[in-house]
Amino acid sequence: MSYNPQNPIIVQGDKSVLLEVDNDLYQDARDVLARFAELEKSPEYVHTYKLTPLSLWNAASSGLSAETILDGLERYSKYPLPGNVRVDIADYVSRYGRVKLIRRNSDTLLTSKDVPLVAELVRHKLLAPYVIAQVDSHTLRIDGAMRGHIKHALVNIGYPAEDLIGYVDGEALAIHLRLMTSAAKPFALRDYQQDAADVFYAGGAAHGGSGVIVLPCGAGKTMVGMAAMEQMQCNTLILSPNTVAVRQWIDELLDKTTLTEDQIGEYTGRRKEIRPVTISTYQTMTYRKRGTKNRGLPMIEEFPHFQLFNERDWGLIIYDEVHLLPAPVFRITAELQARRRLGLTATLVREDGREEDVFSLIGPKKYDVPWKDLEKQGWIATVEVTEIRIPLSPDMRMEYAVAEPRQKYRVAAENPLKFKVLDQLLDKHPDDQLLIIGMYLDQLDRVKEKYDYPIITGKTPVRERRKIFQQFKDGEVQRLIISKVGNFAIDLPDASVMIQISGMFGSRQEEAQRLGRILRPKQNGLLAHFYTLVSKDTRDQDYSSNRQLFLTEQGYRYTILYDHEVADYEPATLAGECCEVCPRMITG
Repeated sequence: MSYNPQNPIIVQGDKSVLLEVDNDLYQDARDVLARFAELEKSPEYVHTYKLTPLSLWNAASSGLSAETILDGLERYSKYPLPGNVRVDIADYVSRYGRVKLIRRNSDTLLTSKDVPLVAELVRHKLLAPYVIAQVDSHTLRIDGAMRGHIKHALVNIGYPAEDLIGYVDGEALAIHLRLMTSAAKPFALRDYQQDAADVFYAGGAAHGGSGVIVLPCGAGKTMVGMAAMEQMQCNTLILSPNTVAVRQWIDELLDKTTLTEDQIGEYTGRRKEIRPVTISTYQTMTYRKRGTKNRGLPMIEEFPHFQLFNERDWGLIIYDEVHLLPAPVFRITAELQARRRLGLTATLVREDGREEDVFSLIGPKKYDVPWKDLEKQGWIATVEVTEIRIPLSPDMRMEYAVAEPRQKYRVAAENPLKFKVLDQLLDKHPDDQLLIIGMYLDQLDRVKEKYDYPIITGKTPVRERRKIFQQFKDGEVQRLIISKVGNFAIDLPDASVMIQISGMFGSRQEEAQRLGRILRPKQNGLLAHFYTLVSKDTRDQDYSSNRQLFLTEQGYRYTILYDHEVADYEPATLAGECCEVCPRMITG
């Protein structure tokens, strides 16, 4: 293999990969790396990726071979690949599926062609509690009721199992996608939505039926869920992040499938309907009776609504926004391995670091489409991303300097000088449907007091939220203030501008969700704009840099402006236009 010093990447012995941004092959190399490496840092000129066991196992589960991964690295590498990296990639990829879970007669078995590996596993302290007997040198009889716990243990040991036991079918339910919506508009799945559902279900084969579909907000993850339901024709339980999302699932199911109102149940704080298709929230499912926390009770007693998992013969459980799955739901999911499990998300990043739990208990990544690919095809909007850095006033600088470490971010995030820039941005988008989003309610209340726009927070009743969202969709409301409740599962197709005045520390998953609010394609191909206002040289700026890792992963460019440059800044309206100011451009 010939290497070229003009290539954009350097692969290092610690399995980190450096990618030069200012290189003609940057985008091609980034798209290759995104399939099997995790982005860790994305400053202006050199981005750092990491090859991890989980990133390689996800790649292997989607069909990538070690040879394909090595070929991608070699194609764009300046220098020869370190020998240990070659060996480690081949080793980690080969570990996925080296152990298999199968059913033979009434026995649940763990099997492998690797005899020494079986000898090692039967003695391993993480797996030994679940082993009933060693059948032969290739096979262990294990406790079938602990299937999820066994898979979790095997991931932690370093040999993720391929689960070929299969699933129960669940109670039958006739469900079909409509050719015309209830409003008499033509409806059909997009190619990638159908592909995602097909890959997940795999025609009912044992190697399908559990895993995660990664698609941008606005790309129709709900449609993928409905397509899977149509393929399986069974009772389905859907878990979603909030009550607004529950209502949107209900609306979509009634609009685009043959299901009727009496077949769809809402199981939330207000209603407890259990029907062939039942939709609940993570908050409802994790409700605890007062005084039951940390008392060592069985899960059903500690979390009384977990009984919903046993109320019907579910054939499919859909985890909407699976990256938000609470720890207690992971615990019950370990017991639900006989049910097909579909995770839907815009990002596999979890702020609690439990990506391995998603992998082992929900399933590996089954399908992923780069956001920029869907943008090029016109399925999601083209977005200009701009960070505006704003100084603290002398008084605020002193307040920030002496603040307790835990308070520094809030002091910086609530910088009053952000309002001057907010005024300027509002003037530059007089005709756009615009969202102002933030983390701190006091700050949002000040925005409400200054501009008198409608506001939605966690305290806003669901009926009032739905009313305001509908007014925004209908154009009766042009500008809307929204708290972090707007991060997830709201459908505002005409929103074209978002101004983020404070975020949830360094949360990459939040950045993904917030960007997703403005990704619906715009009329006449107009651009969408995502602005982040940060206080310069503070933790606000540091956290923003971490959140922007997500933008870089997805191929977005983001511009950095300083407050004094905003007056002369003219937002582009069509893809390919350039603003009047020539700002610092960071290629993502």
